[in-house]
Amino acid sequence: MPIKKSTINALKIMGLTEYESKAYLSLASLISATALQINEISGVPLSRLYDVLKNLHKKGFIEIIRGKPLKYSVVPPQEVFKKVRMEIKEELDEAELEVKNIYESHISKSPAPIWLIYGADKIVKKEMEIIGRAQDTLHIAAGFMFHGELEKINVALHKPLKKGVQTRIIAAPYNITDEKRIDISEGLNELDCQIKTFQIPFIKAIIRDKKEMMLIFSKFEDEGVISQTAIGVWNQYTEFVETITDLYNLVWNMNLFIPHLH
Repeated sequence: MPIKKSTINALKIMGLTEYESKAYLSLASLISATALQINEISGVPLSRLYDVLKNLHKKGFIEIIRGKPLKYSVVPPQEVFKKVRMEIKEELDEAELEVKNIYESHISKSPAPIWLIYGADKIVKKEMEIIGRAQDTLHIAAGFMFHGELEKINVALHKPLKKGVQTRIIAAPYNITDEKRIDISEGLNELDCQIKTFQIPFIKAIIRDKKEMMLIFSKFEDEGVISQTAIGVWNQYTEFVETITDLYNLVWNMNLFIPHLH
């Protein structure tokens, strides 16, 4: 039976060599067999096969049955794949955390920590990243939203709110994006945080921990946002971010807002 290339690649990811993959797949079809029987099907040289089978045993793919001659049986694949999948996931999670820490500890030291981001999808993705990094404070000004963004913000804010991150949101009651109405204030109504409603201009800002922020602008026509023109300005100049945060809090304490009911 021909084996898919994707299956061979998966076995490589699981740590098997070419000979180990051939021997393992052969034994999977035999269920239980001697080295000679595996050799006949796999094509792995007998001089190498015994070491290959020992390695497969060490890696948990097969069992060795004592006797004369030795017999080998395949461990049920679902057990092997489940175990290896968990091990790979743990390694990936650890690697992601380490690389993320390196990235976040050095990004503000970049010679030019200001970037332009084009396109609504990429902007929203970066917004969610910033929200996810919040440790102490989040300040959001939502003069407009893209379609589908409210749902993503509600989900993204769950983790920082659960951690006790102080979150303030100034939200327009609604806006028109690509000729369709989005009820911003109402869409944030279920969040357990401080929210004030005010018809702010067509601008959006997300600020976290006085360290990082993004301003989002878009062209508008007939009082509606044109999403394909959106530009995000991602900024990690600490002094600038601190200043904008202070201005946000100054506006927050002014008596400008429509009462917001949860």
